[in-house]
Amino acid sequence: MTRHIRKVAVIGSGVMGSGIAAHLANVGIPSLLLDIVPKEVTAAEKAKGLTLEDKAVRNRLSSVALQKLGKQKPAPLSSKEKLSYIEAGNLEDDLHRLQEVDWIIEVIVENLNIKQQLLKVIDEVRKPGTIVSSNTSGISIEAMSQGLSDDFQGHFLGTHFFNPPRYLKLLEVIPTAKTKEDVTTFMKAFAEETLGKGVVIGKDTPNFIANRIGTYGLLVTVDEMIKGGYSVGEVDSVTGPLIGRPKSATFRTLDVVGLDTFLHVAKNVHDIASGSEKEMFDPPAFMKEMGEKGWLGSKSGQGFYLKQGKEILEIEPSTLEYNERKKLKAPSIERAKQAKKLTDKIDILTYSDDRAGQLIWNIVKPVLLYSADKVYEIANDIYAVDQAMKWGFGWELGPFEMWDAIGVAKSVERMEAEGETIPTWVKDMLATGQESFYADNCFYHDGKQEPKPVNEKIIHLSSLKPDHVIFKNSGASLLDIGDDVALLEFHSPNNSIGADVIQMINKSIKEVEQNYKGLVINNQGKNFCVGANLMMILMEAQDDNFFEIDLVVRQFQQAMATIRYSEKPVVTAPFGMTLGGGTEICLPSASIQASLETYMGLVEVGVGLIPGGGGNKELYLRNLENSDGKDLQSVAIKTFETIAMAKVSTSAHEAVNHGFLGAHDGVVINGDLLIDRAKREVLHLDAKGYRPPERAKIPVVGESGYATMLLGAKTMKFGGMISDHDLKIAQKLAFTLSGGRVPKGTLVDEQYLLDLEREAFLSLVAEPKSQQRMQHMLTKGKPLRN
Repeated sequence: MTRHIRKVAVIGSGVMGSGIAAHLANVGIPSLLLDIVPKEVTAAEKAKGLTLEDKAVRNRLSSVALQKLGKQKPAPLSSKEKLSYIEAGNLEDDLHRLQEVDWIIEVIVENLNIKQQLLKVIDEVRKPGTIVSSNTSGISIEAMSQGLSDDFQGHFLGTHFFNPPRYLKLLEVIPTAKTKEDVTTFMKAFAEETLGKGVVIGKDTPNFIANRIGTYGLLVTVDEMIKGGYSVGEVDSVTGPLIGRPKSATFRTLDVVGLDTFLHVAKNVHDIASGSEKEMFDPPAFMKEMGEKGWLGSKSGQGFYLKQGKEILEIEPSTLEYNERKKLKAPSIERAKQAKKLTDKIDILTYSDDRAGQLIWNIVKPVLLYSADKVYEIANDIYAVDQAMKWGFGWELGPFEMWDAIGVAKSVERMEAEGETIPTWVKDMLATGQESFYADNCFYHDGKQEPKPVNEKIIHLSSLKPDHVIFKNSGASLLDIGDDVALLEFHSPNNSIGADVIQMINKSIKEVEQNYKGLVINNQGKNFCVGANLMMILMEAQDDNFFEIDLVVRQFQQAMATIRYSEKPVVTAPFGMTLGGGTEICLPSASIQASLETYMGLVEVGVGLIPGGGGNKELYLRNLENSDGKDLQSVAIKTFETIAMAKVSTSAHEAVNHGFLGAHDGVVINGDLLIDRAKREVLHLDAKGYRPPERAKIPVVGESGYATMLLGAKTMKFGGMISDHDLKIAQKLAFTLSGGRVPKGTLVDEQYLLDLEREAFLSLVAEPKSQQRMQHMLTKGKPLRN
């Protein structure tokens, strides 16, 4: 049986339900968002003459949820237009419409009886074969479906999304003993490829995998803070990136999640646990008191931290008063910061005997032991546990990977010396002579090495080195990724563009034109590319070495032309921050295959410049191509505003609205599949007999258009919205885009526009105020308005 999910019903329009509907909309799947019918009208509804019989009142809960989606930060929707994919309704008037959908997701209150009542109604209405799932974070999936039809139980499972659904990768899929195997297999594949999720199969136990381990780890940390006399800020200063955890560390994470949510999740385990586990899942009294006071974190304005003006204060657990935030200072912290590898940082901290080392050991040790004790109760293997913690909690290393980092045998010896009981299976592993959970792309399972699950569509560049490296320099490498496709990978600091990267672009395209079907430009760093090497540009400018800057800009422009006019297709695959020069590399490519979470923008005005690698011309050309016959002035103004206002897309879909992506480009929901998608696009273009675009003359708006663009900038200046230097930058940008002193409609060649761009760039880089902006960005990490 071939399964499809073309339409979905989400029942429950709270933050989680509406967030799931929003993410379905992001991937192009329409949904019904249903909730209960209100029991009374509001004062505002009464003033409009509405009654309980009016649709606007009956759909109020889901309608209000849709209104909130457009205002939430971070945005649940990848573009405002996606809201049209969600239809508001209610569980009385629209219940029959459950027959229209292929998947029904229950996202209502965490109460077993209420869930059972709803699922009974769904069973009576749904068409046979419709998949039904619950987004519960801890209630038994099997208990919910007891007594329902065989077809319902065969198509019922847990699908536990993490909040916010658009941004957190983890989806825990929890089948019951009666869930059909093909339903589980289908949902896993659908969630990975269509929803972009990282899926782990969990067992039907309280809090499933990630919340079970993560909640335990957070409570252990709180417990150690109290026992060791650490402050909230001290704990957070060492339990973040230093040990491979998110910047929000421990208590900032709790503030973001919400203390009420955390206390509820802890209660799920506390109610069924016994002994020391039950004791650990009983949060300390001060946290319960904070909950009673409504100090829930970000949602209530205060929690473990309180912002007063520009100062952030931390709570003192013993008094519940807020004091100045502290940071832990210890020799091991400084040594860990000097280490390059995360595994070395963790090893240094774990085995140091200062306050930082004691804290880390005393919170890592119990989490490792607890994970080893519970692994086969909550999951099928250690790999599932590690993946769940990385995708759900943002850990760089899962618990078993972390255990490998500190040495399993060495740490077990210390644990036993401290009187700890080591799970039998861990000791059995060590007894065989194997001293790590992972080795050679395999993991330890049931007495032997088990290969990690392989998805053929996920290409790991690290696994291709060094055998598949064609050539490389300090800034980039050219790799053979199979099927006669090459990939250019940036690995300069922050993947910034300097002379080394430019050299590799030219050299790579020459190689590809001779020996390959096409080229992908991508990397697997934190961001695709944050732009040109600003430090180099500033240093040359301060040394009045404008000849060198002019040469680099010419080379950059030429390299971008090489991408545009390559005889073989060049496909760029951006993700994350794709700013300035990063966007300029993408714009001339034959196709852009962008990850959904791609933040594109020509942001050079923020450092007192305009794009210098052909970005002005390329964005103008893209807007011209998508103009649908609109007049040139509209195209020029849109391009001018996008660059002058340094607009950055908050998603790949928004990048379409800004003109960065067009009809021949694509959006990839699952970033893990990005290289595969880009490679397939290269092969597709090659199979079609790819030919580069012809060099053609470009119509410009000329002097009259320049005056029109400048008028808008001057109006903003007179209104006090921009500075004199902002106006100067706007003048240079408008002159470049307009084509200079020529009549409207004049056809100019690309080199003419590139020369205007380069002249404007060089004049601005010599300006003291532009240099101040560059200096400020490099030292402070944010733009200067001068």
